[in-house]
Amino acid sequence: MSHARHATDAPAVVLVHGAFADGSSWAGVIERLQRRGVATVAIPNPLRGISADSAYVSSVLAQTPGPVVLVGHSYGGAVISNAAAQADNVVGLVFVAAFAPDEGERLGEVEDGSKDSVLNSALVPLQYPTADGGSAVEFAIDPAKAREAFAGDLSDEQAALIAAVQRPVAQLAFTEPSGPPAWKGRPCWAVVATGDKAAGTDVVRSMAERAGATITEVDGSHVIMLSQPDVVAEVIMEAVAAVGAPVGAAG
Repeated sequence: MSHARHATDAPAVVLVHGAFADGSSWAGVIERLQRRGVATVAIPNPLRGISADSAYVSSVLAQTPGPVVLVGHSYGGAVISNAAAQADNVVGLVFVAAFAPDEGERLGEVEDGSKDSVLNSALVPLQYPTADGGSAVEFAIDPAKAREAFAGDLSDEQAALIAAVQRPVAQLAFTEPSGPPAWKGRPCWAVVATGDKAAGTDVVRSMAERAGATITEVDGSHVIMLSQPDVVAEVIMEAVAAVGAPVGAAG
């Protein structure tokens, strides 16, 4: 499968959620994209580690016909950076308050350098069983700190709901080195939330700049796709429009 083969096809949008979330975090964005006739799907991110999660997303992409604009939120940005490197039908990447790590980078180490992120102070370590009969560490957000660290521009009720339905993420997601990044060979767009206290506005912005992304900065929290779905959907539409023209020459 090559980019040129699908040059005249309208790209589908595949959304990958981040840590402490599920596909429903994209609900407002999905509604807006579908209203505009864009084929859209939000796939589950296992949240078990960079390599495992990327392999799963790659398998979904391999079973998705035609070109894809791949969108990741938060940790999902690291996953799409790795997964798209193995999927030649991905014609564009969109990072939404998301990491875009380079090869060898570990998200935990990157976060340690952020002056904007307070996420580490909000995490609670838990245990989960592994396939070999042992156990490993995963992290959840302390519900009392969910609004401050994760969803500062949502209501207390909305933040409490996010805390209640959150999916913990394996420690491996923060300690495993990232692989070769797809953003080095694909056009990229990024939404940078200026009040991001989870991934950290400084980290998100610097990674987006390094990736050569077309950047849209917007006032809001880490969950910008929930608080401002119009803006996020519009950036995704810009990406779809840009790669929806013949892409064979650029692919």
